[in-house]
Amino acid sequence: VVWVKNPLKLFCFPRNARCLILFSFCLGLSFLSGFFHMRSKSHRISKSREELRIPPTPCHAKTNVMFLKTHKTASSTVLNIMFRFAERYNLTVALPADQLVHLGYPSTFMARFVEGFETIGQNYNIMCNHLRFNPLEVKKVMAANTFYFSILRNPIPLLESSYIYYKDYVPAFRSSKNVNEFLESPTRYYQPADSRRNIYARNIMWFDFGYDNNAKDDANYTQAVLEQIEHNFHLILIADYFDESMILLKHTLCWDLDDVIYFKLNSRSQDTVQRLTPESEEQIKAWCSLDWKLYLHFNQSFWRRIEENIGLEVLGKEVDHLRTRQKELMEICLSEQEAVRKDHIRNKALLPFQSGAANILGYNLKQDLDNTTLRTCQKMVIPELQYTSYLYAVQHPHKKRKDVGLPLLWTSVQEK
Repeated sequence: VVWVKNPLKLFCFPRNARCLILFSFCLGLSFLSGFFHMRSKSHRISKSREELRIPPTPCHAKTNVMFLKTHKTASSTVLNIMFRFAERYNLTVALPADQLVHLGYPSTFMARFVEGFETIGQNYNIMCNHLRFNPLEVKKVMAANTFYFSILRNPIPLLESSYIYYKDYVPAFRSSKNVNEFLESPTRYYQPADSRRNIYARNIMWFDFGYDNNAKDDANYTQAVLEQIEHNFHLILIADYFDESMILLKHTLCWDLDDVIYFKLNSRSQDTVQRLTPESEEQIKAWCSLDWKLYLHFNQSFWRRIEENIGLEVLGKEVDHLRTRQKELMEICLSEQEAVRKDHIRNKALLPFQSGAANILGYNLKQDLDNTTLRTCQKMVIPELQYTSYLYAVQHPHKKRKDVGLPLLWTSVQEK
């Protein structure tokens, strides 16, 4: 065999067939040797990385949390989650003072709107009732290490929902026949003189965050507000992806799965939904342009946060776990396995507040539950006003209990 060395290749010029066979055999052994050497080296690198892996930082559940409860964004369901978490860990909730059920809304929030603030001071753990955000006053109530989050919803279905729910209250809605007629010419019905009661008819989320819902949609102004919200809030969830939002919240707050399990509250029957025309949908984007830009901005940051911290594959698996656990609890707790219309709710203490043309749904619990299971199920389905009244009685037993105009599940704390 004659070997000729080349910078790129080795060539063999065989003088007979036996030479060619011998050369092929040697070449094969060379390739196999290289393969096993690289595989062994790769295994050693992998093992080395495993051995050098730094253990993850211990995760501790955040217990100082402020939730800005926006309107018509599934926020009543989040409030129920927050109330149950507060009870589980014996936390103090910043509740509305006296007979109020909101923290001064729609007035801009002041610390004095919280029951007991003068004596309790900055020692509240949870804040989640409706308020119009005012960061300086909220910080007087909540600890310095408080986690701030809120939730947004696509303004298109949000406005339709607001129209039905506040139909009898908002002048701009009351004087129009239906939501599409209102959107054909919003300025015809939306009078500046009624701006206080018309807040639900235009840029309601922008208003809830503490800004002027009638402000001019100027690019510099809008960008400045978005940056302020990013500065004030650690997380913004998206109601249109509620299960995904709960998984992100669980990870971010280091809570357990059962801490974010929920039954949908304050939803309405489908027969009260008014179908929007394509023209109406486009009109909402223009009429509520501040809310629209708010939603688009934080919808992007929401998915970016998921991709960076969870990943879509893990997210999908955890959403499945959430829904499986939710289904288990529904089978344990509910007689119909779903929400029912207001006239089908047997226990009127579980009847949600009804508003406008909406038929707000509620739940019927099974009759044969043991006491522990019954209490767990009751907490899952108790409407917002009744739960607020109950927690108020627990935290302020010497104060007059809130009269919410609805039957109470527990007429005294001892009954619970």
